Amino acid sequence: MNRSDAEILWEVARVLARDAADVSRRPGNPPPDLPPLLFFTDPVRTPRPWETAARLPPGSGVVFRSFGAPDALDTARRLRKATARHGVLLLIGLDADLAEAVGADGVHLPERALGQAPTLAAARPDWRITGAAHTAESLADVAGLQAAVLSPVFAAGGTSATRPPLGVETFTGLARGAGVPIYALGGIDGSNARALIGSGACGLAGVSAIRAAFGPD
Repeated sequence: MNRSDAEILWEVARVLARDAADVSRRPGNPPPDLPPLLFFTDPVRTPRPWETAARLPPGSGVVFRSFGAPDALDTARRLRKATARHGVLLLIGLDADLAEAVGADGVHLPERALGQAPTLAAARPDWRITGAAHTAESLADVAGLQAAVLSPVFAAGGTSATRPPLGVETFTGLARGAGVPIYALGGIDGSNARALIGSGACGLAGVSAIRAAFGPD
C-alpha cells in the first residue's frame, strides 16, 4: 500500500462525500448511502482485484467489471468474500444474474445500458444501482440510478483513453447540474485529487491509481 496516496485519496473522497451529504440534507432530499471511494476492476490493469479490495478502507466500494472473462464467477466470489469481510460494498458491472449469484450489493451499468436502471430498481429496491456517463446527454438518462460515475475528468487509460478529459471546470458544471450524485473517475491520483474538492462530486472512483495506492506492495 502506498500510504501517502492512499491517505490523500481517502481523505479527499470523504470530504467530497461529506459535502454532498450536506447538500442532500436539504428538505426534500433523502440522505445518501453511497461509498466515498469506488475501486473499478479491470482484467488487465487490476489482476487479483480481491487483494486490493481487502485493503480498502471500510465503507469503500468495488465495481467488478468482468468484460466477459471466463473466470468471472470465481473472481466475483473472491471479491464478495473479501468485501464482506472488510465492510466494503460490491457492485457487479452490468450482469444482474452474476450479482444475484454472489450476493452482491447491486450493479453498475455501462452507459449503453442505462435504460435498464428503472427495471432493475423496481425489481431490486435493496440494490445500489450506479451507471457510467461521459456527456451531459447521458447524464439526462439517470432514472433508476442512485449515482452516476462521470469520466474522464483527467487524461485516463483503459476504455477512456480515447476520450478527451473533461477537466475540473466542465466536470463541476455537469456534476452540479445532474439529477443524481456524481462520482469523479479518470486519471485521478494523489497528485490531483484535491482539485476536485468543491466540484460537487460525491466521491472518487479509480482503477490503476486505487490499486497502486491500496493494493499489495
